[in-house]
Amino acid sequence: MNFLAHAFLSGNNSEVLFGNFVADSIKGKMIAKYSGALLQGVQLHRAIDLFTDQHPVVKQSINRLKPEFLRFSPVIVDIYYDHFLAANWSKYSSRDLSEFSVEVYRILLRNYSKLPPRSKRILPWMMAQNWLTGYANLQDLQRVFGGMSRRTKFDSGMEHAVEFLKLHYQDFEQEFDTFFPDLIAESERVLSEFDSWQ
Repeated sequence: MNFLAHAFLSGNNSEVLFGNFVADSIKGKMIAKYSGALLQGVQLHRAIDLFTDQHPVVKQSINRLKPEFLRFSPVIVDIYYDHFLAANWSKYSSRDLSEFSVEVYRILLRNYSKLPPRSKRILPWMMAQNWLTGYANLQDLQRVFGGMSRRTKFDSGMEHAVEFLKLHYQDFEQEFDTFFPDLIAESERVLSEFDSWQ
């Protein structure tokens, strides 16, 4: 899953959300700097990724993309799924998506000094282009994929990912609708385990 889903699945704890956001930037011994709810956010992020990677429905989505996008297929699926979450936000949250996105940006900015270097580079772009809300529409999605394609060292073909999504929209949407409730349940289980440790 990508940024929006990870933020949504963090529950109501801003420190868990922060840890969840920076998790991909934390390598090796860097994790020793984190404790409490921040560390739980990192662990939640990794639990979400593991569950997602092993889910048979997600594998279906990835396999549809593989002939065209090869090893970049899982990354593309992550962003497709953020699109479906954003586009159908009211199914999963009573909060307005724009309001939720502003709150996420506020939490991250408030803790800017604690962000790893990679996250510090990402956040200004994310806010300026309002990625979290923008995932809902295909025009902004095209911009996200175009930027990712330019930044990859190899020819990823990701600039064509929106075109591919349009061709198979219903298939991917149905797979997301099947998968995402399972991921919500898994995230809630992990968060409840954290609560039991206290």
